[in-house]
Amino acid sequence: MKETFVVKHAVGGKIFIDTGKRAVPYKLEEKADGGYRFTVSTPRGPEIEELLKLAHELNVFVFRDYSEENEPTVKTWFYVNEGPVSYDDEKQELTIEAQSKIEYVPDRYLS
Repeated sequence: MKETFVVKHAVGGKIFIDTGKRAVPYKLEEKADGGYRFTVSTPRGPEIEELLKLAHELNVFVFRDYSEENEPTVKTWFYVNEGPVSYDDEKQELTIEAQSKIEYVPDRYLS
């Protein structure tokens, strides 16, 4: 299985993080309250500054590609909404919290 983590601006569609194009260490954990926390190891720079300014307009996705096992790609969309989204300068870690998620197989949706 191949996993890709993507963070993008919901309105403008600008992609801030895409591990399919550039490896970025991250961790996803389920919180006790049922929410989700992403911890991303990345230096602070102009992209992260812009991401932080748009914190309430982010879409976060995890794509799990099972093509080697002949299974379809599963897309999980995490709802950030009110976050919080923060950056720890000492640890050089971006934290994004999501309240909920929806998981689906894109190929099964018809337009």
